[in-house]
Amino acid sequence: MSHFHRAEIARMAGWRDRLDRTSNWAITVVAAMLSVSLSTPSAHHGVLLFAMLLITLLLWIEARRYRFFDVYRTRVRQFERYYFAQIFSPQPDYASNWLAIVGEGLRSPRFHISQRSALIRRLRRNYIFMYTILMLAWVLKITTPSLARDGAPIGFSASLLDTFRVATLGPIPGVAVVCGVAVFYLAMLAASFFIRDEDAELSFGDVHV
Repeated sequence: MSHFHRAEIARMAGWRDRLDRTSNWAITVVAAMLSVSLSTPSAHHGVLLFAMLLITLLLWIEARRYRFFDVYRTRVRQFERYYFAQIFSPQPDYASNWLAIVGEGLRSPRFHISQRSALIRRLRRNYIFMYTILMLAWVLKITTPSLARDGAPIGFSASLLDTFRVATLGPIPGVAVVCGVAVFYLAMLAASFFIRDEDAELSFGDVHV
């Protein structure tokens, strides 16, 4: 049992490392795109929109990896909760069928959470902060005269028409770009704070293990 527990911890740690690598790549993308976009007025604000797209792709990849990590994390927690905890502090008839549950999971491995729940968890834990930084940088880019690509005399007190004109992205009018970004961030905000998770990470105790 001890060797099997150690092997499951190694699997869990391997997927945890993959999660961290994806987050590190996302942070690197954000830093690079901010440097490119805000360093010179000639840089187009579309660079930051492209960064949002890349971050979304990395979020999707990390959520998929998180589902694999959750499989092995759950198995490790089953050992700790039902086996080792019973050795240290026995409780009568506490989840006596846990071995059958572990055995069934070994015969037919299945994900314990959906892709939607994994996306929400990773968004709340890491990516909402990256999205916030990109949004603030994008607003700064399209509303600051010294950062405007064409040097348009606009600022925070400028009219909405001037702001929409600067926010134009190729053939897409600025109004559509601003509305699209606003809808996207409202969806991110709703997913982070208003959509309930299927099964909370802290169902057992106050520590995310």
